[in-house]
Amino acid sequence: MEKARNFIIVILLSFLLLFIPRTADYFANLFDYSTIDPDGSFAWISVHHIFQALIFLLIMIFLKKRYNLNFGLHWGDKTVGKIITLRFFKYFTFYTIGSFTFLILTNGFQHFQFPLTATNIVGYMGFQLLLSGPSEELIFRAFAITMFSLFLKRKTITYNISSANLLAAVVFAMAHMSFTFNPFGMTYSSSQLVLAFGLGIFYGICYEKSGSMYYPMIMHSFSNVLMVGATIVLSFIL
Repeated sequence: MEKARNFIIVILLSFLLLFIPRTADYFANLFDYSTIDPDGSFAWISVHHIFQALIFLLIMIFLKKRYNLNFGLHWGDKTVGKIITLRFFKYFTFYTIGSFTFLILTNGFQHFQFPLTATNIVGYMGFQLLLSGPSEELIFRAFAITMFSLFLKRKTITYNISSANLLAAVVFAMAHMSFTFNPFGMTYSSSQLVLAFGLGIFYGICYEKSGSMYYPMIMHSFSNVLMVGATIVLSFIL
């Protein structure tokens, strides 16, 4: 009975992680952004990420007060967090250089999807730096891993990867898919799913080892800014 109960709770948590960010669409659609963001590059998605983060933050505050759960809303082990974050900076920089070199050589490079205006560049980079990482790590690491770990009996997959981290990374990757229900359909980029899953694992390891959600937020923001920044620079050059 306990296994069945825990399985159902894990499924419900996964659905919650995927559904609440979709409900943030409703709030983001309440506003008109045409004046400040005529190309739709940053304003809507910024408001969306603010609302989804606020919803989960309220849930986490309630759970923390009611059940005394630790969601890593502190700096945790600063030494471990700093080591993992700096190591990630180094390796992800090498990965970015290698991946963009490969895309250019194979004619697979895709230019920045919006007109290269100052408003679009500053707005979109600002979103990647200040909102994307903090909002998504709050949800898919601090909330997801903490909650999954309560109901998954098999705690570890390997020495560095917990079952909660693995499942959170899978859900994080699924959050990068687009769904339609009438008729039902899915659209996604295979490379984006693989990258999201892989990065989710690294962010989760950092979260669990440091005990803080702040370092994964910094890592996430760094990876996004580096990838988007490189895309923008190369879009000017190529």
